[in-house]
Amino acid sequence: MASTSSRALPRRAILLSGLAGLAAVLSRSVVGCSKETLAVANDDDAGPDAGDDELPYRAIARPALVSSIAAIGPLGEPDANGVRVPPGFTARIVGRSNEPVLEGKGFEWHPMPDGGATFPTEDGGFIYVSNSELPFAGGVGALRFDSAGDLVDAYRILGGTNVNCAGGPTPWNTWLSCEEVYRGQVYECDPWGEHAAIVRPALGTFKHEAAAVDPIAHRVYLTEDEPDGCFYRFVPDALGAHGFAKLSSGRLEVAEVSTDGAVTWHALPDPRFEGDVPTRAQIAAATRFDGGEGIWWHDGVVYFTTKGDDRVRAYDTRTERVSVLYDAATAATPILTGVDNVTVSASGDVLVAEDGGDMQVVAILPSGELKPLVQLVDYEDSEITGPAFDPSGTRLYFSSQRGPKGGTTFEIRGPFHRPA
Repeated sequence: MASTSSRALPRRAILLSGLAGLAAVLSRSVVGCSKETLAVANDDDAGPDAGDDELPYRAIARPALVSSIAAIGPLGEPDANGVRVPPGFTARIVGRSNEPVLEGKGFEWHPMPDGGATFPTEDGGFIYVSNSELPFAGGVGALRFDSAGDLVDAYRILGGTNVNCAGGPTPWNTWLSCEEVYRGQVYECDPWGEHAAIVRPALGTFKHEAAAVDPIAHRVYLTEDEPDGCFYRFVPDALGAHGFAKLSSGRLEVAEVSTDGAVTWHALPDPRFEGDVPTRAQIAAATRFDGGEGIWWHDGVVYFTTKGDDRVRAYDTRTERVSVLYDAATAATPILTGVDNVTVSASGDVLVAEDGGDMQVVAILPSGELKPLVQLVDYEDSEITGPAFDPSGTRLYFSSQRGPKGGTTFEIRGPFHRPA
């Protein structure tokens, strides 16, 4: 996820050194962790009719919301933690890397926090999950909040994996955590930490970045963080007991985009990369994307970013066409640069986190207007990661991944949304 700029070189030096080869081997042997130690299950071990290859479906509805982002004012002065927010908004830190999250509880927040999402809980609260992009010892941590928004628990839901970058939530309330390494895998995790994570090889073996689930057409879209990476789509063989895509088997496809944006999908012959040809090189006609990053589905459109050309793209699942929503190179005022993680408001505002740039989260409104929502000041050598709204739409979570201040996870509270 880190940019190719000089400020990312120390971390990239690790990943591109001889250790990267070892990382590819170590990523095959993982242990999932929650409040107790849980082994990662392999969905290949279950038969086609087995029920143990699915995590439980928690049917917890989110409230209907309308975005108020277009009415938000300009950013104010930095607070004591170097956070700039608009008038009427407040900021607080909810986690620091390598420090206990809650007093009296031994769990420490992970280093290099990255992609994240929130999940509503049965008691009216919610959980924020966050990947750790640490080599060899990555995984996923979770912060649990009660109905008042108070932090009440913290724990791991996946451990021992390798460079867990971004990922994506599923409509059945699980988290897909993606490994950004050669021969990387996707792990489906239980945000509650009650069940072992399941590795999902059917989603492909490559340098994964992020994933987005289409809950209507039952497809999973995936990005790849390579200079010649691809845009992928997983088509399941069947629906699971939860009524959504079953991730244990299906067809992985790669996109070919024509000059007019029309997409042709090609089935990959070896999506698990069991032969000698890397997944992205198996279809000669596949379109290359320079550094695929964040991805999010909203109202029939899949939004994804590519850092190499600083673009935000939109794939319309109904017309099967890709268009460019934002291009920093041609923007009259390039407020947004270093495009990376992405999420979308209830009304279609596309929030993009900056990798470097001005260390902002910037919303692209449906009108095309750009609106900075938050900025970190004096957070050198870092990037913003993991933006996600809580179920009420009034709290935005994200992290500063690294740098002299270390990994820091924030909560911004204010009128981002109102009830529908």
